[in-house]
Amino acid sequence: SLGFQDALSPGRTSPVTSYKQLQGWSSDQTKWNDKLYPVWEEGDPRWKDCWKGGRVTAKLDTDSPALVGSNVTFVVSLQFPKCQKEDKEGNIIYERNCTQDPPASQDQQLYVYNWTEWIDNCGLENCTSNHSHNVFPDGRPFPRYPGWRRRNFVYVFHTFGQYHQTTGRSSAKFSVNTANITLGKHVMAVSIYRRGHAAYVPIARASAIYVVTDKIPIFVSMFQKHDRNISDSIFIKDSPITFDVKIHDPSYYLNNSAISYKWNFGDGTGLFVVSSSSTSHTFTLQGNFTLNLTVQAIIPVPCRPVTPTAPLPTSAVTAGASSNSDSSTTVESMEDNPDGGCHIYRNGYYKNGISVVEGILEVNIIQMMSIQMTESQAENSLVDFVVTCQGSLPTDVCTVVSDPTCQVSKSVVCDPIVVTDECLLTIRRAFEEPGTYCINITLGDDTSQALASALISVNGGSSSGTTEGVFIFLGLLAVFATIGAFVLYKRYKQYKPIERSTGQAENQEGLTAYFSNFKAIFFPSSTERNPLLKSKPGIV
Repeated sequence: SLGFQDALSPGRTSPVTSYKQLQGWSSDQTKWNDKLYPVWEEGDPRWKDCWKGGRVTAKLDTDSPALVGSNVTFVVSLQFPKCQKEDKEGNIIYERNCTQDPPASQDQQLYVYNWTEWIDNCGLENCTSNHSHNVFPDGRPFPRYPGWRRRNFVYVFHTFGQYHQTTGRSSAKFSVNTANITLGKHVMAVSIYRRGHAAYVPIARASAIYVVTDKIPIFVSMFQKHDRNISDSIFIKDSPITFDVKIHDPSYYLNNSAISYKWNFGDGTGLFVVSSSSTSHTFTLQGNFTLNLTVQAIIPVPCRPVTPTAPLPTSAVTAGASSNSDSSTTVESMEDNPDGGCHIYRNGYYKNGISVVEGILEVNIIQMMSIQMTESQAENSLVDFVVTCQGSLPTDVCTVVSDPTCQVSKSVVCDPIVVTDECLLTIRRAFEEPGTYCINITLGDDTSQALASALISVNGGSSSGTTEGVFIFLGLLAVFATIGAFVLYKRYKQYKPIERSTGQAENQEGLTAYFSNFKAIFFPSSTERNPLLKSKPGIV
């Protein structure tokens, strides 16, 4: 007779293997009712007619990898042919105003499958076949919780030599505890049947690979406000890097565990053990470094008798100490807690190489001057910005002119520059119309980028026109990641980087301001990363 193993893996035979029992699951050596649930192999022509209007596909997702002992969750979703969907009663209907034939009537809903009508016209007491129809492939009756008769699909899951069956609508979700699942990769398969008049009809199959591991799954993200491209693993010297550790634990298995994070940044500063998932570190030397992180969780579990076999080592043994994560057995270390309970240790590991280089750490606008023009040059107002920076020498400069709120960009100009000695340059910018503007000046090199901002008021471009009211310099700093060249527009608009001139200030009427105090007052620890400001600066 046909068994679950044959029905759920048609055309394939596997040796009978002894598996640990999964809670709520049954052995796939159980007999399968192939009269009520027919089994079709791939390529069977009956698949073409199993659903009106086309084929149904199934997608099976999982939140794997799962730490052994935790739950791994699976979600299967059905995707119907075009213009078909499930309604609130669980029936399959044609969507209105859809181009697929047959067109939906504006006055009457058209059904692909009106299972509500089937069930209502054939109650449990009126149809002789109904008692046998509301059972699973192994003969067990459907669970009769509220709304059970509106669940018109049967899902049969298969893994680890066992099966699990449930009813549902167009999607189903369930979780499996991994305590009795061996470490490594496994396949979860699902077969889906729909309700039919005389029998259930197979409509789709799907499968997904899931992983059970004794290593805590961890992900580490790194951020540095001076870094131009965080994805290239190149960071800036003398600027803090923030490391944020995410533990993949969707079933909250580690919620009551004591978790510690042991860092070795590879720069000779030693080991750092912290209890927070987020930490920062500043590299003071240039070079290549290897980061090593060990995350340890002490998990409280109920105590159980220990079989007197090989004695445990005197030191704390971790379940994740073995380098072979594909082992077929799970090794657990238990030690008594002071409160009389027991616990096990699990470890997670992270290793990554990074490079630390010199970068641009700070940009300051130390002077702003209006340029007096003749009548023939009065079309635009010109302003010179004297800029300095700290760290490496820049190779390109961008100016962004925005509205007074620093939210809406009006123009962007970027150009390469050559600075050979001291980071001191003058940038001339033309303004076609009078008004108040937010100015962002960004200096960058291949690995870093820093920003300074100011708010200025520009009068008309006549011979007597000047730039008045140079307002608060915001002193905001942000250094971004880059992938090669600037992503800003390369647009020229009467932009001219000029050399510092000793006699220039004597012949020009201008306004000069120094802004270092304003930076300390208004933005003592700015972490702005965008080229435009996110809040309206103050004005003095």
